Amino acid sequence: MPELVFFSGTMDCGKSTLALQIEHNRSARGLQGMIFTRDDRAGAGKLSSRLGLVTDAVEAAEGFDFYAYLVGHLSKGGRCDYVIADEAQFLAPEQIDQLARVVDDLEMDVFAFGITTDFRSKLFPGSQRLVELADRVEVLQVEALCWCGARATHNARTVGGEMVVEGAQVVVGDVNAGDEVGEVGYEVLCRRHHRRRMTAATARAAALSPDVLPVPAEEFSDRPTVRS
Repeated sequence: MPELVFFSGTMDCGKSTLALQIEHNRSARGLQGMIFTRDDRAGAGKLSSRLGLVTDAVEAAEGFDFYAYLVGHLSKGGRCDYVIADEAQFLAPEQIDQLARVVDDLEMDVFAFGITTDFRSKLFPGSQRLVELADRVEVLQVEALCWCGARATHNARTVGGEMVVEGAQVVVGDVNAGDEVGEVGYEVLCRRHHRRRMTAATARAAALSPDVLPVPAEEFSDRPTVRS
């Protein structure tokens, strides 16, 4: 039976890489799929991985109707055996409903990939709807790591290296960016450091602060020894 499968995880855990791998494996077996994405880092109409892999995709912008698009494609004699939808967290709930209808009415497997929560630890509407409707939710096993080495569970938005907790839910950026003044980026953190708003940049700054550095031993060399 066809399924709606939601592959979820934090940023930098290999979601887009897995999407490209599924496309490769299925196309190698003679199947034809349709790839959709939204606000990919490589630009409109692209699905890209941080490993450097990239392929063309259909941009599912606001108001895009997945079901109508696929019905139109099939009615013109086109073929589609499965659907891949990357950056699914950016989709509207009604678009997730359309993907579920593709599974049920057109009998195609739909593989959706996305992060579950935003930089404020709040569910994306698209991800929430996927959790509600998906036949399976698969948490990716490639663990992204916080700067401290612990398993990263939260996505943080940074500006100039400092974590921010206010602003629009969707602002396009990437991990390993945002250290420059005024530059927006993202970083994955463990829950502890997300709660403390401590990014890699602020942790480095704290470690180098003279307020927390140990006092040099030579400062004590001329002090008299106190005996009890």
